[in-house]
Amino acid sequence: MHIMEGFLPPHWAVLWYVLAAPVVAYGAYRTWRIVSDRRDAKALLAVVAAFIFVFSALKIPSIVGSTSHPTGTGLAVVLFGPAVTAFLSTIVLLYQALLLAHGGISTLGANVFSMGIVGPTAAWLVFLLARRRTTIARSTFLAAVVANLVTYLVTAGQLAIAFPAGEGLAGVLAAAVNFAAVFAITQVPIAFVEGAIAAGVIGYLAEVKTDVKSRLEVPA
Repeated sequence: MHIMEGFLPPHWAVLWYVLAAPVVAYGAYRTWRIVSDRRDAKALLAVVAAFIFVFSALKIPSIVGSTSHPTGTGLAVVLFGPAVTAFLSTIVLLYQALLLAHGGISTLGANVFSMGIVGPTAAWLVFLLARRRTTIARSTFLAAVVANLVTYLVTAGQLAIAFPAGEGLAGVLAAAVNFAAVFAITQVPIAFVEGAIAAGVIGYLAEVKTDVKSRLEVPA
């Protein structure tokens, strides 16, 4: 979910930029290496970038200053890992901020951190664990659901830090619970729908592209 333009105090906006920048830079490097080593990967990178763009642009009003939506990052992280997903998410979020008024430049760092970095990283770990025990499609379903839900939890935390409900850690935790509770009304069902779609797409790709299936195999 996107935090909208101007909603975060300037010092918090800068902090999220600082935290996100090194990961995005590494993701750009990893993307360049993939394209250089595997020319055929360009088309698949374009497909997953489009998947992120279309899904994350489907915004549903949630609370003041934010919207709920699928993230689309579960598919990308399963195919290319969290670093590349961070880079692709940044491109998508920047495009949406500049041309669709979805998110914002001031909040780009925060949105990249939640949707492009933490959510996909959690999803990648879940995929690696699940892939040892179940099918590619089911593992992808779990990864996509986790990417979505972790993104919304991190966003709730970001808003809570910026706008605590009281003094100290207790105020931050109370605000985080309040934000997360409101987000959950729309975000939880969205996450499961997104997981089912991502599982269907990855199942199809694994059938028609043997290289995709081989890259998703995890040794027992």
